[in-house]
Amino acid sequence: MVEFTVFKGSKEGKIIKSTTQRELQPNEVLIKVTHSGLCGTDEHYRHEDMGLGHEGAGIIEEVGASVKTYRKGDSVGWGYQSGSCGHCKHCLTGHETICPERKMYGYANRDHGSFSSYAVWNADFIFSIPSSIPREYAAPLMCGGATVFNALHAFSVKSTDRVGIIGVGGLGHLAIQFASKMGCQVIVFSSTDSKKDEALKLGADEFVATKGAKELHVSAPIDHLLVTTSFQPDWNQFLPIMSPGGTVFPLTVSPEELKIPYMPFLAGELRIQGSLVAARQVHKEMLAFAAHHQIRPIIEQFPMTVEGIMESMKKLEDGKMRYRGVVVAQ
Repeated sequence: MVEFTVFKGSKEGKIIKSTTQRELQPNEVLIKVTHSGLCGTDEHYRHEDMGLGHEGAGIIEEVGASVKTYRKGDSVGWGYQSGSCGHCKHCLTGHETICPERKMYGYANRDHGSFSSYAVWNADFIFSIPSSIPREYAAPLMCGGATVFNALHAFSVKSTDRVGIIGVGGLGHLAIQFASKMGCQVIVFSSTDSKKDEALKLGADEFVATKGAKELHVSAPIDHLLVTTSFQPDWNQFLPIMSPGGTVFPLTVSPEELKIPYMPFLAGELRIQGSLVAARQVHKEMLAFAAHHQIRPIIEQFPMTVEGIMESMKKLEDGKMRYRGVVVAQ
């Protein structure tokens, strides 16, 4: 039996330092957490009585009796999904993220997360971190990186395509890097010019400020549009610059209904493509791609304490994080 510290949400939204106990099962590993990324979804669950965090990185301290692929001392990470049935058609075809029995953050393993001193995780749902990626940079890739990479990798985006990215934040600044390194032309949309220089350094080919603009001007139509902002864009601005047959990827979590002008979608034969975090093979390919191309999130670090987590969440909530918060075990 292992007892360890867990930082939980609460009905009032305060971070609570607590403890939990887990007995290591044969197919599980015990991970000493060193870093955790901070994601917008953590903010959504802050008012729940559950362990927070799902962008974990750490070092394996113990492996269960049936685990053959990992050893003590391995540097590993984990993300949004912690299990699936393993035998449905989705699991058997590498689409376990849509398994009817999938175990996702917020719905399973609520006794702990990556805001913990340790984690006990199913060995089938952890990932080896390449030695060239320090764990403080690997942690935000476990959800943020996997989310944008999945949209670009799993739905036939080609290197010859023009990819539009709305927002230069936790997801957007990673999407720019991945799309650019994939060979795509990258067009970034942000409300003002304040992030223009940074977006261009990250790999953007064009930058468009949208605030107050009645219509947007780009050098050519957009084949794929990734929405990475925490709010829905003004679709009347963006649909006219979409290429016929183009795809819109809404990537951020929003409780609001998706409301889009109807006729432009019919006339342009446009598509709305739902996309979750990456399935495990895609996740592995994301990490290998990030290691090869030296893709790194831009991070701000905070101590893994009640005060540090509250500070990081406040900065994220205020929209002042540039661009991914990482809480560091003390």
